[in-house]
Parts: sequence; structure tokens; C-alpha cells
Amino acid sequence: MKFEQYLSSLAGKTVAVIGIGVSNRPLIELLLSRGVTVTACDKKDRSALGAPAKELEEKGCRLRLGEGYLRDLTEDIVFRTPGVRPDLPELTAAVARGSILTSEMEVFFQVCPCPIIAVTGSDGKTTTTTIIAELLRAAGKTVHLGGNIGHPLLAEAGGMGAEDLAVLELSSFQLMTMTRSPHVAVVTNLAPNHLDVHKDYAEYIAAKENIFAHQAKGDLSVFNADNDVTRSFFGRAQGRTRGFSRLREVEQGTFLADSPEGQAIWMSNERGRRMVLPLADIRLPGIHNVENYMAAIAAIDGLVPDEVIRDFARSFGGVEHRIELVRTLDGVRYYNDSIASSPSRTIAGLNSFPEKVVLIAGGKDKGISYDILGPVINDHVKLLILCGATARVIRSSVEGAENYDGLEIMDVEDYRQAVSLARERARPGDVVILSPASTSFDRFANFMERGRVFKEIVNQLA
Repeated sequence: MKFEQYLSSLAGKTVAVIGIGVSNRPLIELLLSRGVTVTACDKKDRSALGAPAKELEEKGCRLRLGEGYLRDLTEDIVFRTPGVRPDLPELTAAVARGSILTSEMEVFFQVCPCPIIAVTGSDGKTTTTTIIAELLRAAGKTVHLGGNIGHPLLAEAGGMGAEDLAVLELSSFQLMTMTRSPHVAVVTNLAPNHLDVHKDYAEYIAAKENIFAHQAKGDLSVFNADNDVTRSFFGRAQGRTRGFSRLREVEQGTFLADSPEGQAIWMSNERGRRMVLPLADIRLPGIHNVENYMAAIAAIDGLVPDEVIRDFARSFGGVEHRIELVRTLDGVRYYNDSIASSPSRTIAGLNSFPEKVVLIAGGKDKGISYDILGPVINDHVKLLILCGATARVIRSSVEGAENYDGLEIMDVEDYRQAVSLARERARPGDVVILSPASTSFDRFANFMERGRVFKEIVNQLA
């Protein structure tokens, strides 16, 4: 078995693992359990790491913590965490000295015994990944869900069967150094994102291309035919391709067309075209979620019966932090869309509602333009509440847009003030939505913590 062979190859070697977060701890513990000499490196000091640092030391792990955590990497193998660029001087120096630079995901691709379906994109990848995994499970398949969605799988590879399916969400940071591609690759869409980490948009796109760049002839890629960048991928893929489009019919893939049950998602392939899923059966709000279903259906066509897809769509309420209904209070619906860390994601959220909403936005700036957001806010928002580092640039995009007509914009210090103000101003029938259009790292560890704090505040309203 490839998994056991890989672990056996580590005998007598030293390994450094960068980052002691939850995603790397299973890897560290796996290596320690096999007698590998492991050094865990983290920029946090011992007091900031707390109990996990002590627990790892008790299991035999060496720690290299604090500001110099990447200094003098001399280990045979270095596992890079996705948030650390592979071209940092300390890492390039380690490679020059003979270290092998890899990652948990790269090794998982080497040892995984079953077919891999992977999803990437700027927006929609978590929901699309979840839909794919849950549809396969509903059809009776054994599915292992992980990757950027929050669950590392390498430590579990030894228990996977050849007939199972691994379904992964992959970020641009995970894909940057990948030299293998999944059997089925899905790219939901691409727009400028994470430019605070990537050198430029071209590097970001190049990272995403790795999801299909190393495929074999029999593999499958699914691309968004309505997105300028992903549309250009069709001619560069090594294997078979399918598209999905809500604007036009595609020869191979999914598209929207009328049916006896109203507008529906249709599938077109070498066997002809058929109606798969009426839009009326989709419980999730928003046209972007229709696109997520289109991408998922194109990826799993032939693996899941159409009736299973329809039954699932009628009951699936979505993923936490993605236009998640928190509660209805005094006739006002409060939604948590904390996943919206970019303007395009917030635009998708705003387009999900027919009425104008009360929008709470703002966070950390990641170096992208907010110009596209202003006009949409003016069209879809009745009150804009801003906090965080990007409050100024979001305000500028709104007030500088041609359709600006005096939308009321209010600045607050934190979410407690924002929710209090929203409750004071909202009326029965209104929607209040947290959709920041920015990352969470100005005040929170991640978008999940941001969303849960927002939900706690909303649920505390009397």
C-alpha cells in the first residue's frame, strides 16, 4: 500500500512540520507514532500555543517557536503549511541544502488509494465540494471529505478503500506547489483574490491551474463557461472537459433551460440532453448556488441518479457561514455570510435576495479592488453598516459609483454595535446580513470565528 510505503520511507529521516494548527496536528501525531523524528515549527511562542505545545512535547516532538521558527531548517523533509509561501528565503535555503519541501496535501495525492474529486475557485468552492460529497453519500458511496474545507485526510489514508471516493476543497495556497491533479477537477470561477499573499493575479491563476494541469487523458475537468478566465482553460486541459453555464447551452455539461416544471438544470453529454433538477427544488437561495449545483452535477454525472439529486436539493440547507439564516426576530431575518471575504462573494450574497437589505461589511484589506462592489451595494442595500480596516475603501466604492443616490452609510466600532444598530433600524420583513467582503484577520482568527461571534451576538438579542 502506498501509504505504508511512504511512512516506511521516512525511517531514519528527520522531518520539520511548519505550523502547529489543527490541520497539521494529525500529521505530526501520525509521524511521531511511527517513530519519526519530528520538529514542529510555529511563529507563535509557547504561551500563545498553550496546551497543544506541551502535549506534542510529551509525545516526543521537538519544538521551534517564535520569531526564528524558520531559521536553520536542516531536516530531510519539510512540510509546508498552506499559509506559508514556498519561496520564503528560509525555505529556499533549506531546499538548497538538500531538504525536500512538500505539504500534507501533496503527500495525500501520492498515497491516496481511491479516486479524487477536487474543487477550487474564488467563490463557491466549499458549497460545491459539500454538495458533491453529500450527493455521493446519498447514492451509497463511501466518501472522505477534506482539504481546505477543514479536515486533513493524510493521517486517514491508510483506512481508505480503493472503491471509496476522496472529495477535496483546494485553495490556491495548497495548489501552488502541486505536481499531481485529481481524477475529477472542478473550477467554480476565478476573480482577483488573496493578492495580499500572491504576488499578482497571474500567480493566483497559475496556482489554480494546477488542479487540472497534471491530469491524464481519461480524467475529467469541469469549468465555468461563463467566466472569462475559466473559459480559457478548456483548450489547455489534458483530459475530458465539461462546462456549466447559466447563459447558454453547452455541448458537454450543465446549463439552464425551461422544462415542464419551470426553469431547470439540464445535462448534455454524448447520450443527449436531459432535465436533471428544477430550480424550484433547490432550497438554497441565490443564483450562485444554482451555479454550485450545476458544477456539482457536471462533476458527478453517471455516479448519482437524478432522483437522488432532486431529493437532496429539496432538503439541503447549506453550509455554516454561507448565507446561513441565524434567526428571525420581530419579523427581521438575520443571515451570517461570514465566508464572504471578497467583493465578488458579497455581490453573490446580495443578489440572493429580492429585497434591499441591511448590510454589515468590512474587515482586513487583502489588496484587491472594491470598485465592482459599490454599484451593487447601491442597488441592493437600504442601510450600510461598516467596521474594520476596509470600511473606508468600501465607502469610497459606494459613494464613487455612478448610481450612488445618497445611501445611508454608518461606521461602528464592532459587531455588537453593528447588530444593535441594525436591530434598531430594521423593520418587519427586512433582511440583515453580515457579508464582510473582506478577510477576518483584522480581528478574528478566521471567518468561522467571525461568523460565530456574529451569531452569538444576534442570538443574544432579547
